[in-house]
Amino acid sequence: MMNDPPRIPDPATSTAPDSDEQLMAAFSRGSADAFATLFQRYKQPLFGFFRRRVADIAQAEELTQETFIAVLRASSRYQPTAMFRTWLYAIAFKILRAWRRKAAFRSTFLGQQSPHHEPATENTIEAQFLMRHAVGKLDAMDREVLLLREFEQLSYAEIAELLALPLNTVRSRLFRARTALHDILAAPIRNPSANALARSPAPESPAPESEEQI
Repeated sequence: MMNDPPRIPDPATSTAPDSDEQLMAAFSRGSADAFATLFQRYKQPLFGFFRRRVADIAQAEELTQETFIAVLRASSRYQPTAMFRTWLYAIAFKILRAWRRKAAFRSTFLGQQSPHHEPATENTIEAQFLMRHAVGKLDAMDREVLLLREFEQLSYAEIAELLALPLNTVRSRLFRARTALHDILAAPIRNPSANALARSPAPESPAPESEEQI
């Protein structure tokens, strides 16, 4: 009995996952499943995007939800002229800037503490705290380039489009940010308790007993 010839996969029935752009186009035509797939793909990366820029976890979750709501509202106007990921992070940046403006207003005019800086807590992991502190010292644009490249893992071209920068500027800023971050992390960390001890006067030595006291 002869074996059946090998079957050639039919491209129409291929199980390869749809691209982000295909899913977004399908969603703009009314496919709820397409949006559910995009949500599963990007809910954690998008939350990480906000968490690295917002101190409060609950606030980062809220901004993540706002971004997906904005995607829902803008779906009918979506045009696949750029990668979906770039389009998504552009929306996230817009929402982040709006939140920062509101936070600055509350801090300036309502006397509320600005949420940009997270106070150290007992359960803060030292390495994460030091990294957050070091990244916060970078130039604002250099910091965004570094975060988008190292954490969001966007390409140079995507970062250039997202931040409206020339490609060579992205490369130079990324190099500068990495160098500055290395220098900040390599600098010796001052110990406040040690500094306080160094500034405090040394205890006086007891005066030697005189021969008359012996």
